[in-house]
Amino acid sequence: MAKSKGVPLTKRVVDSSEAKDQRYYVWDSELGGFGLRVETSGVKTFIVRYRANGGGRTAAQRFVTVGRFGTLTPDQARKQAKIILGGVATGDDPAGERQAMRRQMTVTALVDLYEAEGCFIQRGIRQGEPMKDRTKAYTIARLRHHVVPLLGHKRLSEIGVTEIERFVRDVAAGKTARDEKTAPRTRIIVRGGDGAARKVVRDLSAVFSFAVRREIVADNPVDNASIRKTDNRRERYLTLEEVTRLGAAFDAIEADGASPKALAIARLWALTGCRRDEIAGLRWSEVDFERGLLILADSKTGKSIRPLGAAAITLLQGIDRNETSDFVFPAERGDGHYQGTKQFWDKIIEKAELPGVTPHTLRHTIGSTAVSMGEALALTGAILGHANPRSTAIYAHVQNDPSRRAADRVSKKIAAALAGKSAEIKKRRNGAAR
Repeated sequence: MAKSKGVPLTKRVVDSSEAKDQRYYVWDSELGGFGLRVETSGVKTFIVRYRANGGGRTAAQRFVTVGRFGTLTPDQARKQAKIILGGVATGDDPAGERQAMRRQMTVTALVDLYEAEGCFIQRGIRQGEPMKDRTKAYTIARLRHHVVPLLGHKRLSEIGVTEIERFVRDVAAGKTARDEKTAPRTRIIVRGGDGAARKVVRDLSAVFSFAVRREIVADNPVDNASIRKTDNRRERYLTLEEVTRLGAAFDAIEADGASPKALAIARLWALTGCRRDEIAGLRWSEVDFERGLLILADSKTGKSIRPLGAAAITLLQGIDRNETSDFVFPAERGDGHYQGTKQFWDKIIEKAELPGVTPHTLRHTIGSTAVSMGEALALTGAILGHANPRSTAIYAHVQNDPSRRAADRVSKKIAAALAGKSAEIKKRRNGAAR
């Protein structure tokens, strides 16, 4: 925790206090205990530091937030700090009182505060980056559909390891599951189960970590709970025979007049291994035909460069461009991208008799096909855009790199299966064997 020597906290000093690699403080030389806290994000907050119970080195050191710079000027903040320090001199403990009040906050109130002030910054691999609107919406929805019904009425002082473990068991058992019609064409479907429990307990852990940073609670009860905090790795992928059935379903649906956009999106899922919205929301500005690349501006792992196989390039080249939109698959109405893949995909997997298969299964299929063909793991990671430091050098010169040729080899095999050629070859082999 970096600290600086006292200086007069003027507007010029506050303006010149720039963000650093870690949080630091600038203390006022005119009023002892009054200071400025500068976060790594650049947020500047006026604070008061004091010792409780009349002071002394053995007394607990407390911090009280006065207000953010911008909302308050340095002079306004100093006046409020004098009032707070005057109360401390007569025996007040504002930080302790505030913490005691916060401990009486309910879990629902904490979720509300997290939505308003905490659910903006990514954690984990994209730590410090703004949370995407869709990610925030899903996170808050899980908290409101699972956490609030089971724990919302409890005060934070009542939440411990036992309550967290019971909460996870209840979500896994389906106690929060519901299917409710809320409007003529709108339903709320909440699914429980192990997967839902693992996801929402991660969200709840982030909420309590936020509360720790805000000094609302002393520790995060999720950290010590005996629960599985990571998702199971999905092992489902399609065999080439199943890919052939998928290709036949594509052809049948196309003959029935299915949406060309939905078909092209689904085929690109199969040929590239890209995530669902990386293709559905693809922009022409992200397609480099000359070098055979997708240069995704903002994927799940940030900016990402993906090599394209010849089959995917040919499909993209055959798409008519809408000059009024940069999206490869523009929406039928409005300015966004095409959103009609869900019902289309349900029909596809029903036609192909592949229950439970999702677009993400196709991503696993590309990875498993690449590995089964003997492609190096680093090249497979390059095709899928994994955030792996060992693949960074590959991304830098991917247009002349083996990963481009690997993508071509893998997508060629998938394309052949989609076209039904693998099934024909197998039939010929079986006939020859007889």
